[in-house]
Amino acid sequence: MGMKIFSVFFFALLFLASPFLQVARCQSEAEADVAEAVEGGDLGIVGEDVQDFGDPNYSSAPEVKTVCVFPKNSAKYLPSQFQAQQELTDINKSTILPTCPCRRAATLLEMDSKNGNKCPKNITEASQIRHGLTLLDADFFNDIKVLEIAKGAKEFNIPIIRTNRKLVASINGGLHNPSPLVFNPEWSKEQSQGKASRFNHPSASGIQRPINEEDIAFMSVLELGELIKKKQITSEELTGIFLKRLRRYNPVLESVVTYTEDLAYQQAKEADKLLSQGVHLGPLHGIPYGLKDIISVPLYKTTWGSTTFKNQVLNIEAWVYKRLKSAGAVLVAKLVTGSLAYDDIWFGGRTRNPWNIEEFSTGSSAGPAACTSAALRPTFGSVGRTGVMSLSESLDKLGPFCRNAADCAVILDAIRGEDPDDLSSRDIPFGDPFSVDITKLTVGYLDDADMEVVHVLESKGVKVVPFKLNYTVDSVQGILNFTMDVDMLAHFDEWQRSGKDDDYEAQDQWPVELRRARVVSAVDYLQAQRARGKLIQEVKENFNVDAFIGNATDWERVCMGNLVGLPVIVVPTGFKNIPNPPPTGTRRRTTVNTGIYAPPNHDHIALALAMAYQSATNHHKQRPPIDDLGPNDTIPNHPTVPIPPRRLHM
Repeated sequence: MGMKIFSVFFFALLFLASPFLQVARCQSEAEADVAEAVEGGDLGIVGEDVQDFGDPNYSSAPEVKTVCVFPKNSAKYLPSQFQAQQELTDINKSTILPTCPCRRAATLLEMDSKNGNKCPKNITEASQIRHGLTLLDADFFNDIKVLEIAKGAKEFNIPIIRTNRKLVASINGGLHNPSPLVFNPEWSKEQSQGKASRFNHPSASGIQRPINEEDIAFMSVLELGELIKKKQITSEELTGIFLKRLRRYNPVLESVVTYTEDLAYQQAKEADKLLSQGVHLGPLHGIPYGLKDIISVPLYKTTWGSTTFKNQVLNIEAWVYKRLKSAGAVLVAKLVTGSLAYDDIWFGGRTRNPWNIEEFSTGSSAGPAACTSAALRPTFGSVGRTGVMSLSESLDKLGPFCRNAADCAVILDAIRGEDPDDLSSRDIPFGDPFSVDITKLTVGYLDDADMEVVHVLESKGVKVVPFKLNYTVDSVQGILNFTMDVDMLAHFDEWQRSGKDDDYEAQDQWPVELRRARVVSAVDYLQAQRARGKLIQEVKENFNVDAFIGNATDWERVCMGNLVGLPVIVVPTGFKNIPNPPPTGTRRRTTVNTGIYAPPNHDHIALALAMAYQSATNHHKQRPPIDDLGPNDTIPNHPTVPIPPRRLHM
């Protein structure tokens, strides 16, 4: 494994040029240098006819084809077997022990009788490599070692690189051949012991079907599930309601890539048929849903939001799709992801925020975020990722976007579990979020926490305390960039090499980051992972509460949480006025959210706290003003706010 990692990053150095000190000279110059150095007592010389180290007779040097020079004080490093090595006469067949510095010198100063006094080509090559090494912060090698690097890279590294690339990197997206190096976020072995059991979902008894379809659309999963179970509405009818809404609002929101209408009605009819036979599959039986478009479903396009892949159909049934299908849920659409899971720009446009259509919904979950109001990022490894485009095998997580926190718990319960084709997935024995006694919890709040959340939880018996998550690692954002970008490049190597990145929708995003990632050395990538390990240990040692509350959009915290593998649920906590509103007023708002974070494997704690908060507030029940922006405010054909420049998080 060590050799494989070492071989990965040096090939990029071979074609970069810069002025460089001349280290390999033509025959006459080399002879003069050697003579001067030996006479001065600074160098020893070994050649074909030299039998003794220390004070060779220089008159023999011009007679040998290859001359090896080295500092006199390096004699202690020379094995006795080195004396009179006949292999020096032919550098290409040299078998001098690698520990001997003379092997490098022999490589550099081979006398080229064919070229006479013309300086050899390795002068130019050394210049190119010296410049390239500065990109790796590795220009500390002396001249001899620089050309040794080139020789080893050409003869050893590059053949292995090309062989490995042919084996595993011809298909983009990281769907096949996952790395056996698996990230495990667990803080204690004891936490993973025991058998996982299903959550005890509460019953939404007494629910009656609303007359208005709009009211139906804003009901929770548990409420809709009760309507279906009691046969107050059929899955087929409910599916039609949501498909109609998607078609109505998509021209403005641009949140749907593909409608799966035929599949949806087929699955809805099957759900209704099972129910008529007395078979009820659980709270998701007959419930419509969407999947973001990095998740593959056979017979339908999986575009990854990218122009390059907009016609791609993968014959893979994603693990999460299998789980939802087995729970009786009905897939109505593939929802937008930012191009290759990045920001809000995709090949079909730019996904908008329904609360303010001049703001945008961003990232791999751009489409789902435009349709819902609560999101759970679960513990790393809790949901299988087979059939899902991969950014980073140690960072990628799948979680639900829903109307409220309780719905997130229901969906997590359906999709969690060990995926046999995802080495990182585990059957984590979560506690039941619907059974947590929150009065026994101590919850910290950061300086930027929404104090309404703090006060509501305190009123419900939670012990709340000021909290600061201390750690000394000051390169958190850089560690995440290294990890994500290098992993992403490994999954999209062919895409970059073939020049497909030139077609990317936003050239200042993935194309720039992945070109930069091409010159991150394997050594520095592993150093970043070691720093990540230090971060995890420090967070673990300082996480002395059951959960904490803080701003979910703080970029440092986003990076830290992803690197450590913390679960977090993000819920709406209010609204604020939009900047530069129309002079006559508008109902558009900017939403305010907060995050509730828990240690790995304690998703149920974050969920229980979020459900407690939402039981006493109604922010999550508010409806965006997309149909009524105000008497003098209309939806523009194009956003009037310019696209902000990409922020490169360092």
